[in-house]
Amino acid sequence: MALLQPKLNLRVSQRQVLTPGLMQMVSVLALNKLELKEMIDAELVENPVLEEIDETVPMLDQVASREETLGLSAERVAEEITKPKDPFEEVDFGSYFQEYLDPGYKTQPEYEDGEKPSFENFLSQPTTLTDHLSWQLGALSLDIELSTAAEFIVGNLDENGYLAAGDEELAASFAGIDPTVAVNGAAEEYASALQLIKKAIKLVQHLDPAGVGARDLRECLLVQVAAQQGELAQLYAKRSQVEVEPEAEEKEEEDYADLIDANPHGSFRVEAEAKLEERRRAMDVAGQIVDKHLALLQKRDVKDLARAVQATVEEAHAAVEFIRTLDPRPGRLYNREQTRLIEPDVVFVKRGGEWVVSMNEEDLPSLRLSRRYRQMLASTGTEREVKEYVKERFRSAMQLMRNIAQRKSTILRTCEVIVRRQQEFLDKGIEALRPMMIKEVAEEIGVHPSTVSRAVANKYAHTPQGVLELRFFFSEGSNGPEGADTPLVVLKRKVRKLIEEEDAKKPLTDDQLAALLQAGGIQLTRRTVAKYREEMNIPSTHQRRRRDA
Repeated sequence: MALLQPKLNLRVSQRQVLTPGLMQMVSVLALNKLELKEMIDAELVENPVLEEIDETVPMLDQVASREETLGLSAERVAEEITKPKDPFEEVDFGSYFQEYLDPGYKTQPEYEDGEKPSFENFLSQPTTLTDHLSWQLGALSLDIELSTAAEFIVGNLDENGYLAAGDEELAASFAGIDPTVAVNGAAEEYASALQLIKKAIKLVQHLDPAGVGARDLRECLLVQVAAQQGELAQLYAKRSQVEVEPEAEEKEEEDYADLIDANPHGSFRVEAEAKLEERRRAMDVAGQIVDKHLALLQKRDVKDLARAVQATVEEAHAAVEFIRTLDPRPGRLYNREQTRLIEPDVVFVKRGGEWVVSMNEEDLPSLRLSRRYRQMLASTGTEREVKEYVKERFRSAMQLMRNIAQRKSTILRTCEVIVRRQQEFLDKGIEALRPMMIKEVAEEIGVHPSTVSRAVANKYAHTPQGVLELRFFFSEGSNGPEGADTPLVVLKRKVRKLIEEEDAKKPLTDDQLAALLQAGGIQLTRRTVAKYREEMNIPSTHQRRRRDA
């Protein structure tokens, strides 16, 4: 049997290795303006050799040079310090009279500034779904086990408010039991945990917003229907408490017309009761539709829905309108995405009849190398270790400055090609957009396509047509009129416009959409139209059709 023994082998191979400088150049090129500013600020903190050029704040070497030019001797400074001062001249008579002759009391400015709270205390933080539900649970009087289980359920809700995991999986995770043992039901602890989880789910489903804690769309809508039915039942209960006495009710049945004449608001009451009864009936029908006929609801066939739930077409239509008011994603009300701050990296401006590209470098720090550290390198009294550290910091700073300059050059060259190819779009609008590929721009400026892809990634341009992402200008084309090409963006807009202008009772099929586009000179097949329609999340013809009564 051969034993494992260590051996030394020589192998010659070639491979591409990115140096730290190249890696930084690639990463800097992919940064947008805001990200680049954050990176520069971090480098200014870490690298003492880098300095920010600020016209309003003098640099350290400028301060040192000013001190040298002043050339105050030590004797003169000592003389100024030891020179006796007249106590009468130290009195600020302006403040004295302003404070004591003013009819109103004036607080000292130092005290005011010290007692003012920070502006950070006034910044509001958006409430998440977890915070909102936890606040409601904290307001309830619950035992510790149920409260802990409810917090566990809240923590497992997704951004839409749905509970993705099953009851068995949640119970096993909550009790800390092996899932295989839990499935076999061999642990009493798992059984009690399962009952507790089910109870906690029911509790969470009764919290606001209605519909959270559901497993799927059907359960989510049913919870919301049940919640509104409960509110309506409470309204009926309050109305029954203020009903007229039995003898008055008998009199109302005997002579209803005379009662209305005596009470001018009686007709309004009857009308309100009829509205409540219609809403109650709509909720009942809506509950049946959501529970068993979601597929028919997706088809928007009101007549089939009316037959399925054994209701009139008017009642089915009212139920469908009520379902429209429900929220299929109740968690989104609190789990809203934060507003993304966008600042253009480049600006397309027309000057003298020609389009010009300029970098938006406002608020970007301007960097330079510190003269103080350059003098330290030239000094013979500097220690060797200090010189090595300063040299390494100088190399890092110069590499960063070169990469920033290279980033600016690449973005400007790329945008100049974009402006040259898309002048009609900048003048006329979206209909004049021309197809353009990243590969074509890369070949024109003499770089790799991946370089152009990084140069336009997450970057925006300020144009007469609005603030647009640079990737917006790159789009494939389809055969258009007279052999020209139509960009994919324009093509999808045409498909969407045709669908928006169609008759809802007789929506256009994919074949009809393709025929209309071909009549306009755009050669597309039915399968291509269907592909674009699905990419825009537009339902099919059958789903768009409305079958009203």
